[in-house]
Amino acid sequence: MRTATSIEASGPDGWQSQADFVVEAEKLGLDLLLVAEAWGSDAPSALGYYAARTERMQLGSGIIQIGTRTPVAIAQAAITLSNLSEGRFLLGLGASGPQVIEGLHGIPHARPLTRMRETVEVVRSAFTGEKISYSGSVYQIPLPDGEGKPMRLSARAEHPIPIYLATLSPKMLTLTGEIADGWLGTSFVPEGAAEAYFSHLDNGLAMSGRKRQDLDVCQGAEVNFVPDEDALHEIVASRKKELAFSLGGMGSASTNFYNQAYSRQGWAEKAAEVHERWQGGDRDGAAELVTDEMVLATTLIGTESMVRDRLKVWHAAGVDTVRMYPAGDTLDARLATLGRAIELVHEIAD
Repeated sequence: MRTATSIEASGPDGWQSQADFVVEAEKLGLDLLLVAEAWGSDAPSALGYYAARTERMQLGSGIIQIGTRTPVAIAQAAITLSNLSEGRFLLGLGASGPQVIEGLHGIPHARPLTRMRETVEVVRSAFTGEKISYSGSVYQIPLPDGEGKPMRLSARAEHPIPIYLATLSPKMLTLTGEIADGWLGTSFVPEGAAEAYFSHLDNGLAMSGRKRQDLDVCQGAEVNFVPDEDALHEIVASRKKELAFSLGGMGSASTNFYNQAYSRQGWAEKAAEVHERWQGGDRDGAAELVTDEMVLATTLIGTESMVRDRLKVWHAAGVDTVRMYPAGDTLDARLATLGRAIELVHEIAD
């Protein structure tokens, strides 16, 4: 298994602290750093800076939201970052949800499946260095009946650029298996992953004549080491409101892909109740409905032996890259957590 983490460049610790974290994470042996792009800083700007501050580890967007840029603009950023980093860049894409796409960017969150497929096709076309000509149902390049003619980018990709998709719904998972090099997953319960996730990924892989080993399965979770059961109970209790937000507040009143993912993994009734409470304004009540099991099933929280055992379960379930969000109140604490987690992953992989 490989190791990864994800950060937002404009996180609560500030720009310099995040940059220090990136530099030290590479020294600890981290394989992949992903930079998120939600409603804070953009990903490509920070990735260019981190490319200059690092030498070995892979860098990726985790994710660039399709629709917020044209496919060719995405390709331009990807080529630039790949060339700057001497081939250490991977392009992570996601459709996001209506709350961000419509509420923040003012773009209809319409036909995300088609938009994702067409975006990837245009991006890969741009990577080839040939003239870009595309006729889809979302994108027409160049515009028909206009003055534009097919053009090629003057910047050429000097290295292969893998494309990873962040997806949760069955149709999007199938598309990921069909066209992507990797899957950036979340809300992952290894015991329920075969039906909730892998069956759809495998269907897509079969459509393109590929097998599971052709897709990098990259799963993320908080990692937090606790000394004993009492501390574990306290940490789990503090994470319930965060999970309630994912189940009730991420997305719109009618569209929440995180809620749907938990529902497919055995918590349909509980997820619906949390969503109803949260949407009704009862945030504390929603958090009270979240069980310890729901938190522990999708995280790497526990004593060192518990985290080690959980990582073994992830490995057996088919996870290739473990994307860890290290807990800690300070930079040193976060790095200590990450360093020990990397050691555990390497132990299991060996």
